[in-house]
Amino acid sequence: MNFEPHLHQIEIIIRNMADSIEIQSIHSTPLLVVISGPSGVGKDSVIDQLKAHGLSFHFVVTATTRPPRPEERDGVDYFFLSPDEFARMIENGELLEYALVYNDYKGIPKAQVRDALDSGKDVILRVDVQGAATVRRIAPEAVLIFITIEDEADLIRRLTARRTEAPEDLNLRIAMAHQEVRRVEEFDYVILNSEDRLEDAVETILAIIRAEHHRVHPRKVSL
Repeated sequence: MNFEPHLHQIEIIIRNMADSIEIQSIHSTPLLVVISGPSGVGKDSVIDQLKAHGLSFHFVVTATTRPPRPEERDGVDYFFLSPDEFARMIENGELLEYALVYNDYKGIPKAQVRDALDSGKDVILRVDVQGAATVRRIAPEAVLIFITIEDEADLIRRLTARRTEAPEDLNLRIAMAHQEVRRVEEFDYVILNSEDRLEDAVETILAIIRAEHHRVHPRKVSL
């Protein structure tokens, strides 16, 4: 039996299918990945460990009005701004989201996120829980990941061990953390960042990002 005519018909069908279906190549659509969770769950440690993997992500630098801690560097850990500078960014619509967090303002420079997405890079954004809700409203296709720990007793211990706040500020963070833990349902994924298992949490985030790039209908973020 001569199979050539049948093979030719199959080739035509395949070409027609390819023409009618938008086939997305892996990594063709950049992701906006939001890392969030209560204070004390290790969000900064997760971000630092992600950076250590040397992947071509863009890690957004947050602007804040709080003073830098001794080990922090301007433009690397945060953009440390005066209240007047921060107010100017608000007036000019330069922030993707901003909020008053523990008596200081924090915000995400909009141009930084847009430029990174336009370059084709996945963008990793670290925000508090209320900031994550704002990002979801502005960019519904963002991937929201909630970092948590095993129990609230561990959360209080971690916050106390940091010794970065005055007692009254620490009590405020603990009270806020209690409320923020309950907002996990607003997120797409939840990851347990157990003590001494940081790399497990990071590997789970990387697995989520890889899986998101294999979606049949990719997320498309526009700002």
